[in-house]
Amino acid sequence: MASDFWAGYLSGAIGIIIGNPLDVVKVQLQAGHTQEVIATSTRSSFNRFERTSSLVRGAAAPISGYGALNAILFVAYNRSLMLLDGSVVDPTNPQGVSLSKIWLAGAAGGLASWTISSPTEFIKCRTQLDTRQGVSSWAVAKDIVRNKGWRGLYFGGAITSARDAIGYGFYFWSYEYSKRLMASENDEAHQSAMKVLLCGGIAGVATWASVFPLDVIKTRLQAQTIGTPEAQQLLLSQSIRQPLSSFRLARQAYRNEGLSVFYRGLGVCSIRAFIVNAVQWATYEWLMKALNSPQKPVYAQT
Repeated sequence: MASDFWAGYLSGAIGIIIGNPLDVVKVQLQAGHTQEVIATSTRSSFNRFERTSSLVRGAAAPISGYGALNAILFVAYNRSLMLLDGSVVDPTNPQGVSLSKIWLAGAAGGLASWTISSPTEFIKCRTQLDTRQGVSSWAVAKDIVRNKGWRGLYFGGAITSARDAIGYGFYFWSYEYSKRLMASENDEAHQSAMKVLLCGGIAGVATWASVFPLDVIKTRLQAQTIGTPEAQQLLLSQSIRQPLSSFRLARQAYRNEGLSVFYRGLGVCSIRAFIVNAVQWATYEWLMKALNSPQKPVYAQT
């Protein structure tokens, strides 16, 4: 299998393990809480967060799925970049390639990864917001398939694909742009490693800043399928008991909570994005070098 597949897979899995605790907080902030819901659920929320298990809630699906997602993302990005610019030999070092082509290749990678990201995100979102004791990602996935069929796993898929295409376009664009700004011929090994960490962190923050409103809408759209009284009170209008569309949900959220609702949780998300993507890019770069380095011949001693 191609080295970029395994480098992407392993770096993606590591990123989820590191970032899931803060992702739980982000999703709950995005889903929002009305004053009535806060009054009735504050105690139960604190009790859940006091348990260590709550910080890994919903991690099983992303750990198993995000590794594959990240593998597809990097493979699709690398191949797309080589198609867009025939001069590219090493996609991990696209010197001289225009940043617009890098953005387009990243967007293509995001669309390719959607087949995995959409069900993974849906399962993760529902698991993190589910108030039942000890609920697992696998239980949530089986519940979705049982009630809605396999197509049900792709609920909210359209807005997820838009988020992924735009976000991953800026992901690779901002990483490469940062690397070019910090490029130096006299860097030592530790300086190069620190720059990779910094550029990866910047790329993560830039990505989420570019698509955070879409992610808020996606989270609220998918949370509507949770059959708890709190979710129904929060995410369904009083007069309409059918799930709202993305457009109507966004309009209602803006009317009720203002523009700031679309950036609720961005601070927590930015901290998580910086840490996760710094480690993820460093892991990916190191694995690519290790997997692509020629094996040294072993000579028998005489």
